[in-house]
Amino acid sequence: MTTTTAKRRRVSLYDTTLRDGCQGEDVSLTLADKLRIAERLDDLGFDYIEGGWPGSNPRDEEFFREAKKLRLRHARIAAFGMTRRAGSQAAEDLNLRKLVESETPVITIFGKTWQLHVLEDLKISREQNLDVIRDSLDYLRRHTGEVIFDAEHFFDGYKDDPEYALSCLRAAADGGASTLVLCDTNGGNLPSFIAEATRAAAKATGKPLGIHCHNDCELAVANSLAAVEAGASQVQGTINGFGERCGNANLVSVIGGLELKLGCQTIGSERLKRLTELAHFVYELANLPPRKNQAYVGQSAFAHKGGVHVAAVRKNPLTYEHIDPAAVGNAQRVLISDLAGKANILEKAEQFGVVLDSKDPKIQALLSQLKELENAGYQYEGAEASFELMMHRALTGSVQFFRLIGFRVIDETYKGSMLPSSEASVAVEFADNRREQAVAFGNGPVNALDQALRQVLTKEYPQISAVRLLDYKVRVLPGLGGTGAKVRVLIESGDEHDRWGTVGVSHNVIEASWQALVDSFDYKLFSDRKRLDSERRSVGRPELDDR
Repeated sequence: MTTTTAKRRRVSLYDTTLRDGCQGEDVSLTLADKLRIAERLDDLGFDYIEGGWPGSNPRDEEFFREAKKLRLRHARIAAFGMTRRAGSQAAEDLNLRKLVESETPVITIFGKTWQLHVLEDLKISREQNLDVIRDSLDYLRRHTGEVIFDAEHFFDGYKDDPEYALSCLRAAADGGASTLVLCDTNGGNLPSFIAEATRAAAKATGKPLGIHCHNDCELAVANSLAAVEAGASQVQGTINGFGERCGNANLVSVIGGLELKLGCQTIGSERLKRLTELAHFVYELANLPPRKNQAYVGQSAFAHKGGVHVAAVRKNPLTYEHIDPAAVGNAQRVLISDLAGKANILEKAEQFGVVLDSKDPKIQALLSQLKELENAGYQYEGAEASFELMMHRALTGSVQFFRLIGFRVIDETYKGSMLPSSEASVAVEFADNRREQAVAFGNGPVNALDQALRQVLTKEYPQISAVRLLDYKVRVLPGLGGTGAKVRVLIESGDEHDRWGTVGVSHNVIEASWQALVDSFDYKLFSDRKRLDSERRSVGRPELDDR
């Protein structure tokens, strides 16, 4: 079905990367990562962000406390849990109390809808299970703004006993659930059956339906789209399909399918252009390499290599491309010579507030520089601050707050000492040719460098003291192996206004860390200057100089 023939309707996006996604093997997100992803999802127009399960671990509890401080403009934070235990009352259930105490505007709970689980796992009667569902929803509805019910194993339950599975949905609706989410928890069903059962659920309940699919048969995206065609108005999933076992429905592909294939409205065409950026951003924070062949957003999604394909796409890209790559923020690539890039620079310049003429020769120079750096191992998806600085330096040359003269790091282990002592000395030169240096100790060489650089810079720029280092990641890059390998360091920093990422690459992990640290402080000074310039323009005062 194409966008020209489909009826355009609104489908809400419910992201569970911060909970379901973190259950995936090799996926580990810090608290800072989770907060940063939540802000990015909100910025792109996601409707719900599931933050975790209150009470299950300290990190999730801390997330809900910190999430209250986020200035979200659109998305609603959801806490996740399960129905009360049989034989108790909802008001006495610790799990439900923890959900209410999280003080989120939305609570999502799951309950059993497959009699196999009811009789053999919970070991209660079918009628008791219905009472558990109804009572849990009713209690939560009276203590929060919106309650969503995830019907666990709904499709397997519907296949086993259709009427009982539907009766579980009715019990949730009677309890006050705003949306009934049909879950293909084992990921083993086919799109035709998903559509059939979804239509039956819509007819039986009259309530808004959601779809939550797992990818054990590599059908989670197809099943999600089939459910939407059958009447579902909410899709749950994770960015890049992260999740337990084979993963969850990949919301990146789901959004592409909804917007570009079914003609549904989710984040809109303008935000859709940032889909590739979002996918790579989450990969970077999860410290995982992006999948080159990922649909819509992968580096190879619109790549063509020699022969008939290249000749055809040069004449008309539609010959071998199912959509315009720019629609999702990607680019066509001819592997013999990469032809894409200039439009991306112009788009980024506009995003950062830089006015550029498309014919400016500096754009091509910047593009060449970017390609050289990426070939050297730099990646900017999770280091937006480093990219913005590089672009301003190349195009305006106005980002120069200090110059490095040199640094030295010494690690020593004294006899009998449990831990080595790290000492760093740093010398820099400011715009007026004045030189300053400092020596500091730290918990490791990077912390010592950080402390020494702060001592030097705060004399000239007191606002540096507000910068906090929130996260630090090191990735070994392909190539020379062992201890001689090149590494990429990603640092996340923040202040009272913002969070930002910076990157450094080197065969020496200290040098790579230094690059990222310097960019972090440079960006703080640069963003403060931009903010002050904007305020001065608003009141008719002259802008600041380049210091």
